[in-house]
Amino acid sequence: MLVFATSDKGGTGRSVTSSNLIYRRSLQGSDVCYLDFDFGSPTAGAIFAIADLARGTRANGLHSYLREKVPWPMRVDVWGESDRLSLRGRPDGAGQLCLIPGDSGGAEFAADPAIVERCVQLMLRMEEEFDLTLVDLSSGRSYATDIVLAALAAPQLRGVTARWLVFHRWTRQHIIAASGLVYGQRGIIEMGAARGHDPERLRRAIRFVRTAVLDPGSDQLSGLRPAQMEWFEAYNGELQRLAGAERLGQAVTLGSVPLEPVLQLREQLISDADTVTKQIANMATVEAFDSIAKRLTEDAVWEGA
Repeated sequence: MLVFATSDKGGTGRSVTSSNLIYRRSLQGSDVCYLDFDFGSPTAGAIFAIADLARGTRANGLHSYLREKVPWPMRVDVWGESDRLSLRGRPDGAGQLCLIPGDSGGAEFAADPAIVERCVQLMLRMEEEFDLTLVDLSSGRSYATDIVLAALAAPQLRGVTARWLVFHRWTRQHIIAASGLVYGQRGIIEMGAARGHDPERLRRAIRFVRTAVLDPGSDQLSGLRPAQMEWFEAYNGELQRLAGAERLGQAVTLGSVPLEPVLQLREQLISDADTVTKQIANMATVEAFDSIAKRLTEDAVWEGA
């Protein structure tokens, strides 16, 4: 299965959430791979704690592959290469955890037939080798999104299951922006239709993920004054109504990730050591990652919305 992760605005936590989802899916036993298609800012290596790839690779990355400079992009075994001791060594029962980085100093580039064909071959290879591949796209109406939409329309990939995650923070601006990215002018559905996709089928393959969400019942809000709590609950209700009106309601939301102080300060994978041993991260965050990671491949969750 191929999963494409995108967002309309920066600062949504798309990359760090996607990285944690693929990490949790590996811990659940699946062989997984993370492709850093954020061409302008390929920094997934920093999240996986691989210092040499913190800003992408100097050669043999996805930019180089798609632009026919190398025959195949480099691939990294995170369990073997991560600098964090808590990530070093594959745990019992875990699957592969692979990273294919972008090139450092890279930039966006438009699709052409050769680039699309190489993307098709890459996706076919990923589908053969891994249970689940997550492709982290550049934010907004990007060339990266256009390239993968063109590739997915190719006959070779029409039988492959492809799903989309659109990340947004739980704010008015981010809800409106996420809706526009999917349903608006030159949004994913319109761009896909231009590439030959069936708009309704594409719409059914899209789900939203809310990030940095404050739960009204959370301990993090226990210090609020009554007036503040009243305002927060009223505003949260407004956001719920806005999300419904913008077609981002619960029926098309795959899950919500609570506000996690660790991730506000440092984009990283949340390991069991962070929650159990060090107790610096919240278990609710890990539970959210686990739930969303499982729901990625639960067909019943993706039907009927």
